[in-house]
Amino acid sequence: MQKIAFFLIAMTLSWGASAQHSSKETQEDITRHRAMATAHEAAAKCLESGKKPEQCTKELQAACKGFALGKSCGMKHVH
Repeated sequence: MQKIAFFLIAMTLSWGASAQHSSKETQEDITRHRAMATAHEAAAKCLESGKKPEQCTKELQAACKGFALGKSCGMKHVH
């Protein structure tokens, strides 16, 4: 049991160390998150305006091209 606990603690610590980003990488992440948030806000406004979901999805995908992954601009939900 102690070996398992030691292994889990060691894995957690090693993962945390490898997940560190440089200051520049952190700033790039912040910029990407803000851009995704802006794109998602525009998608929400698109839906509120009464446009079809397919049109809003196309606009979201275009807005996120080059900095976000997937058809949902880095965000998935239950549909």
